Amino acid sequence: MRRLWTPAWIARHVAMVVLVTGFLALGWWQVSRAAAGNAISWGYAVEWPIFAGFVVFVWWREVRHTLRGPTAPADGPGEVPADAPQAAATRPVVRRPVRVARVSAAADGGEDGDLAAYNHYLQWLNDNPGAKPGDYPG
Repeated sequence: MRRLWTPAWIARHVAMVVLVTGFLALGWWQVSRAAAGNAISWGYAVEWPIFAGFVVFVWWREVRHTLRGPTAPADGPGEVPADAPQAAATRPVVRRPVRVARVSAAADGGEDGDLAAYNHYLQWLNDNPGAKPGDYPG
Protein backbone atom coordinates (compact mmCIF):
# COMPACT_ATOMS: atom_id res chain seq x y z
CA MET A 1 0.00 0.00 0.00
CA ARG A 2 2.97 2.29 0.46
CA ARG A 3 3.36 2.45 -3.34
CA LEU A 4 -0.02 4.21 -3.58
CA TRP A 5 1.07 7.16 -1.44
CA THR A 6 3.85 8.57 -3.59
CA PRO A 7 3.42 12.13 -4.90
CA ALA A 8 2.51 10.82 -8.36
CA TRP A 9 -0.18 8.54 -6.95
CA ILE A 10 -1.57 11.26 -4.69
CA ALA A 11 -1.96 13.42 -7.81
CA ARG A 12 -3.74 10.51 -9.54
CA HIS A 13 -6.09 10.03 -6.59
CA VAL A 14 -6.92 13.74 -6.52
CA ALA A 15 -7.44 13.83 -10.29
CA MET A 16 -9.77 10.83 -10.07
CA VAL A 17 -11.88 12.43 -7.33
CA VAL A 18 -12.04 15.77 -9.16
CA LEU A 19 -12.97 14.15 -12.49
CA VAL A 20 -15.61 11.85 -11.01
CA THR A 21 -17.16 14.68 -9.00
CA GLY A 22 -17.14 16.99 -12.01
CA PHE A 23 -18.60 14.38 -14.36
CA LEU A 24 -21.38 13.48 -11.94
CA ALA A 25 -22.13 17.18 -11.39
CA LEU A 26 -22.33 17.70 -15.13
CA GLY A 27 -24.64 14.70 -15.37
CA TRP A 28 -26.93 16.16 -12.71
CA TRP A 29 -26.89 19.50 -14.52
CA GLN A 30 -27.95 17.76 -17.74
CA VAL A 31 -30.77 15.97 -15.89
CA SER A 32 -32.07 19.33 -14.65
CA ARG A 33 -31.86 20.77 -18.19
CA ALA A 34 -33.63 17.70 -19.60
CA ALA A 35 -36.39 18.02 -17.00
CA ALA A 36 -36.84 21.64 -18.11
CA GLY A 37 -37.63 20.50 -21.63
CA ASN A 38 -34.32 20.13 -23.43
CA ALA A 39 -34.70 16.66 -24.98
CA ILE A 40 -31.12 16.26 -26.18
CA SER A 41 -29.88 16.66 -22.60
CA TRP A 42 -31.20 13.18 -21.76
CA GLY A 43 -28.37 11.71 -23.82
CA TYR A 44 -25.79 13.84 -22.08
CA ALA A 45 -27.32 12.98 -18.71
CA VAL A 46 -26.50 9.35 -19.46
CA GLU A 47 -23.03 10.03 -20.94
CA TRP A 48 -21.52 11.94 -18.01
CA PRO A 49 -21.97 9.14 -15.45
CA ILE A 50 -20.50 6.72 -18.00
CA PHE A 51 -17.45 8.96 -18.26
CA ALA A 52 -17.19 8.99 -14.46
CA GLY A 53 -17.42 5.21 -14.41
CA PHE A 54 -14.65 4.97 -16.99
CA VAL A 55 -12.38 7.16 -14.85
CA VAL A 56 -13.03 4.91 -11.84
CA PHE A 57 -12.37 1.82 -13.99
CA VAL A 58 -9.01 3.12 -15.25
CA TRP A 59 -7.99 4.28 -11.78
CA TRP A 60 -8.90 0.91 -10.22
CA ARG A 61 -7.06 -1.00 -12.96
CA GLU A 62 -3.93 1.10 -12.41
CA VAL A 63 -4.14 0.59 -8.63
CA ARG A 64 -4.39 -3.18 -9.09
CA HIS A 65 -1.53 -3.14 -11.59
CA THR A 66 0.67 -1.19 -9.19
CA LEU A 67 -0.15 -3.42 -6.23
CA ARG A 68 0.49 -6.55 -8.29
CA GLY A 69 3.84 -5.27 -9.63
CA PRO A 70 7.21 -6.39 -8.30
CA THR A 71 8.42 -4.87 -5.04
CA ALA A 72 12.10 -5.04 -6.00
CA PRO A 73 13.79 -5.31 -9.39
CA ALA A 74 14.96 -8.74 -10.50
CA ASP A 75 18.63 -9.71 -10.35
CA GLY A 76 19.18 -9.16 -14.05
CA PRO A 77 17.18 -8.36 -17.15
CA GLY A 78 14.91 -11.24 -17.96
CA GLU A 79 15.85 -13.21 -14.85
CA VAL A 80 13.12 -14.24 -12.46
CA PRO A 81 13.87 -15.03 -8.80
CA ALA A 82 13.39 -18.67 -7.79
CA ASP A 83 10.63 -17.81 -5.29
CA ALA A 84 8.62 -15.79 -7.87
CA PRO A 85 5.29 -17.20 -9.06
CA GLN A 86 5.19 -18.92 -12.44
CA ALA A 87 3.02 -16.14 -13.97
CA ALA A 88 5.85 -13.65 -13.48
CA ALA A 89 8.10 -15.75 -15.69
CA THR A 90 5.76 -15.34 -18.66
CA ARG A 91 5.54 -11.55 -18.47
CA PRO A 92 7.48 -9.77 -21.20
CA VAL A 93 10.58 -7.94 -20.08
CA VAL A 94 10.91 -4.31 -21.12
CA ARG A 95 14.49 -3.22 -21.60
CA ARG A 96 16.10 0.10 -22.36
CA PRO A 97 16.81 0.71 -26.03
CA VAL A 98 20.37 0.13 -27.14
CA ARG A 99 22.11 2.41 -29.59
CA VAL A 100 23.60 0.42 -32.44
CA ALA A 101 26.03 1.86 -34.96
CA ARG A 102 24.66 1.50 -38.47
CA VAL A 103 26.91 0.53 -41.30
CA SER A 104 25.99 1.75 -44.74
CA ALA A 105 25.29 -0.97 -47.33
CA ALA A 106 27.49 0.86 -49.81
CA ALA A 107 30.46 0.75 -47.43
CA ASP A 108 31.57 -2.70 -48.62
CA GLY A 109 31.51 -1.67 -52.28
CA GLY A 110 28.85 -4.16 -53.38
CA GLU A 111 25.21 -3.46 -54.13
CA ASP A 112 22.49 -5.02 -52.01
CA GLY A 113 20.67 -7.78 -53.94
CA ASP A 114 17.23 -6.87 -52.59
CA LEU A 115 17.76 -3.22 -53.41
CA ALA A 116 18.88 -4.07 -56.94
CA ALA A 117 15.82 -6.31 -57.46
CA TYR A 118 13.49 -3.58 -56.18
CA ASN A 119 15.11 -0.98 -58.41
CA HIS A 120 14.74 -3.35 -61.38
CA TYR A 121 11.05 -3.76 -60.50
CA LEU A 122 10.53 0.00 -60.32
CA GLN A 123 12.32 0.43 -63.65
CA TRP A 124 10.05 -2.20 -65.21
CA LEU A 125 6.95 -0.41 -63.86
CA ASN A 126 8.25 2.86 -65.32
CA ASP A 127 8.94 1.26 -68.71
CA ASN A 128 5.46 -0.38 -68.83
CA PRO A 129 3.01 2.34 -67.75
CA GLY A 130 -0.16 0.35 -68.55
CA ALA A 131 0.99 -2.84 -66.84
CA LYS A 132 -0.23 -4.01 -63.47
CA PRO A 133 2.22 -4.99 -60.70
CA GLY A 134 1.02 -8.58 -61.03
CA ASP A 135 2.28 -8.63 -64.65
CA TYR A 136 5.89 -8.22 -63.52
CA PRO A 137 7.86 -11.16 -64.96
CA GLY A 138 10.52 -11.19 -62.23
